[in-house]
Amino acid sequence: MGTKGGQWEKYLNKISKASRVYKPCSPHNCSCHLSVLQDDLQPFRAGVSEELMGESVRRDYKDIMYPAWTFWEGGPAVWPIYPTGLGRWDLMREDLKKSAARWPWKKKDPKGFFRGSRTSPERDPLILLSREAPELVDAEYTKNQAWKSEKDTLGRPPAKEIPLVDHCRYKYLFNFRGVAASFRFKHLFLCGSLVFHVGDEWLEFFYPQLQPWVHYIPVKGDLSDLRQLLQFVKENDDIAHQVAKRGQQFILDHLCMENVSCYWEKLLTEFGRLLKYKPKRRAGYIEIVHKPARTEL
Repeated sequence: MGTKGGQWEKYLNKISKASRVYKPCSPHNCSCHLSVLQDDLQPFRAGVSEELMGESVRRDYKDIMYPAWTFWEGGPAVWPIYPTGLGRWDLMREDLKKSAARWPWKKKDPKGFFRGSRTSPERDPLILLSREAPELVDAEYTKNQAWKSEKDTLGRPPAKEIPLVDHCRYKYLFNFRGVAASFRFKHLFLCGSLVFHVGDEWLEFFYPQLQPWVHYIPVKGDLSDLRQLLQFVKENDDIAHQVAKRGQQFILDHLCMENVSCYWEKLLTEFGRLLKYKPKRRAGYIEIVHKPARTEL
């Protein structure tokens, strides 16, 4: 594994240092995520008198994060493959684990891959890099509900949507925010591919435990370092594989449905102790019940 006379020393040092200081989470009782809960509740220890929760927040918000509804159903619709959203997390986990087994690291296509709509222009540099250097990246825009013309896909026809299980054939996968946090983020790790995470503005409750250079490769918001990062991982394949495996294992160990339900229970228990008012159930609320759903494989 050559470094070409120190060309990649800065990235190798970042990975080495981050891995050295990283302390793995305990797998018991969703304790991996409890520091987020404690930090979120800290400003409200004197009591809560209004609704303060959000499923995804900006780093500068004072909201209290809770697991997004997309762990159970819904999420952004992607026609025609996900007309009602990505669906239940536990089912998709199993599908992605099977696909990862079909596409081990040595069989994966050694290039970056992205399919998604143009919800933010910060994705444009990746699409343009793909057109300039297709040997590095396969990235194209798809349609969304707001698509009107090829102007919305950077002057090209919209690409065909690709199911998440088929992302696993590529070594490098990209995560961007949308209008808020990206609900695909947790899915990408399960492919056993190396995740490139762009920007750090938006969070879900499990994001803070995923560490840059330990579990994923961080990319600047303007993608100015992207080409160099792709060259780095291609020339340091063993290192890239180690990061990918740590990211995959973290999601397998610390983001199953039991972890999510545990977090909800602890959050509601702690939050309930801080309330200064008595909550009332609205007449229109309905009970959410478990029901079978389809899988991709």
